[in-house]
Amino acid sequence: MSENRTGLAVTTAGRSPDEPDEPTVVTLRGEIDLGTATPLTMRLDALTSGPSPDLVLDLRGVTFIDCAGLGVLCRVRNRVSARAGRLRLVSDSARFRGMLRLVDLDEAFEIAAGLPDVTSRPVVDVGSGADARDAVR
Repeated sequence: MSENRTGLAVTTAGRSPDEPDEPTVVTLRGEIDLGTATPLTMRLDALTSGPSPDLVLDLRGVTFIDCAGLGVLCRVRNRVSARAGRLRLVSDSARFRGMLRLVDLDEAFEIAAGLPDVTSRPVVDVGSGADARDAVR
């Protein structure tokens, strides 16, 4: 999967009828900024539209996030909370955690350094290529 300055790649492994208690894991790579926020929001809205969504956002491959990206994270947190679900962020970046502290969002999210123990299943690539708008569709 290629990445560039304006690209964001999204890979999703979702719940299946056989494993309804497993979270949906979304792996993000690249930048979450004004150029990628809208298509990413649309994708995450679709993943959180049902009751009790259980979503894990793996941010370890994110190289940049701006205020638009933080807005996406806050929106998905609010949607999941309103539907009695659970949202977990995965990031091992001290810089990212420091940024959340600076904007007083460090306690708003459940953050782990690694992925939760979930069963292995096929990962569906929902986007590749240089253009972020194509990558998150």
